Amino acid sequence: MIGEIQKYNEETSLGSVPAVATVELSPWQHQSVLVVDDEPGMVSFLHRSLALRCGWVATAGSVDEAVELLSRRHFDLIVLDIALPGRSGVEWLHQLRDQGFAGDVVLMTAYADLETAIDALRAGASDFLLKPFSVAQMLNAVKRCFERSSLRRENFVLRRELDQRDDSVEGMVGNSAVIRDVCARIKRIAPTPSTVLIHGESGTGKELAARALHRMSLRADGPFVPINCAAIAEELIESELFGHVKGAFTGAAAGREGLFYYARGGTLFLDEISELPLPLQAKLLRVLEERKVRPVGSEQEVPVDVRVVAATNRNLVEEVAAGRFRRDLYYRLQVVEVVLPPLRDRIEDLPDLVDYFIGQLAARLGVTELAHDAAALARLARYSWPGNVRELKNLIERSLILGYFADDFAPEESAVAVSSAPTSEHGSEDSLAAIERRHILGVLESCKGNKSEAARRLGVSRKTLERKCAAWGV
Repeated sequence: MIGEIQKYNEETSLGSVPAVATVELSPWQHQSVLVVDDEPGMVSFLHRSLALRCGWVATAGSVDEAVELLSRRHFDLIVLDIALPGRSGVEWLHQLRDQGFAGDVVLMTAYADLETAIDALRAGASDFLLKPFSVAQMLNAVKRCFERSSLRRENFVLRRELDQRDDSVEGMVGNSAVIRDVCARIKRIAPTPSTVLIHGESGTGKELAARALHRMSLRADGPFVPINCAAIAEELIESELFGHVKGAFTGAAAGREGLFYYARGGTLFLDEISELPLPLQAKLLRVLEERKVRPVGSEQEVPVDVRVVAATNRNLVEEVAAGRFRRDLYYRLQVVEVVLPPLRDRIEDLPDLVDYFIGQLAARLGVTELAHDAAALARLARYSWPGNVRELKNLIERSLILGYFADDFAPEESAVAVSSAPTSEHGSEDSLAAIERRHILGVLESCKGNKSEAARRLGVSRKTLERKCAAWGV
């Protein structure tokens, strides 16, 4: 083997580089490579060959050294020997893929057989080299990896260009000035890796905006994983987010990966972020800053490559002032903000939304589309829509099922127009909070106190409804 390594070194000396010019490779000045091998001669050969063509080449003599390097920076390609001290290359490759590493990996071995090759492919190897190999063989394997990654990027750019030919953001229906501004903002910030905080009342389409951010981002090929922080019991949410190891708590009969793990390479959407308990807010802040999660009951931190998009229907500045939300987490989330307008502030979009939901829901339900006239739209426009677009969608679905426009709402009592708003004992118009209270209590009464059914009709979570009722002393 020593003689072979000497031959490699002679073939790849700086004076004989033109000998491999027939490969016709252009420099990969923007690519980074990590070489992992415990044979110094092979490491020297690979480093000298690749350093002439790549922007950055690092070397490691073991998996532990490689893990340390990978924790400090990203590598586009890993050239990895199978036979390594401690952990084998195939074993580590399995772990890399499980942890979300999406880069290419070229495996090397001097003892190849069919079973080894099958193991390499199952582990997620991009290519396979049998020692001893020539410079040209090695560079061609590297070239194939870089060409594949380049094609993936080009395909993304082309898809994005096609998407941008349409001025609309999928799911965002309407042509009002306020919704056009929201769509323009989403399209501008989507390609960036920054954390995004979405503000908006319940039912304004915060998850739609988050999905649009994901679909138009560099992570569009990765998963979009949504979680409603208010819908999970407080004692379980840490395990849901970060995972747990076997025996971490009573009932943990087996280990489980968390949602950060499942969202690797993609986007994690944390809806109703204000509902997170304060202790968990501190742990989330640490994850956002260090890009590592620690499963419940584990001493080991796992790197995660996830973009976080958070949403809330509360005023987080007020939550911070009240001590219910961490100030440092708020500033960490508030890198870029998207504010979704309530339906009452974009009432001119109502005809477009009605047509959109009628067409979408009629096809899904298998029913005939409903005709509507100016009088029906005027009646809808007089309503303040405390449940926003979600409430409108529910009304259209109910109407399609019944075969006529349902009128189980009271537009005259909650008119948007100032001239028709009732006055209080002080002679001023009712506030939006008073209108919302009257509407919610009316729906709750019509459901005979069934909060689950009332929450479903209003398009809000039961927890949100209970919180409002408690605030009103109901």
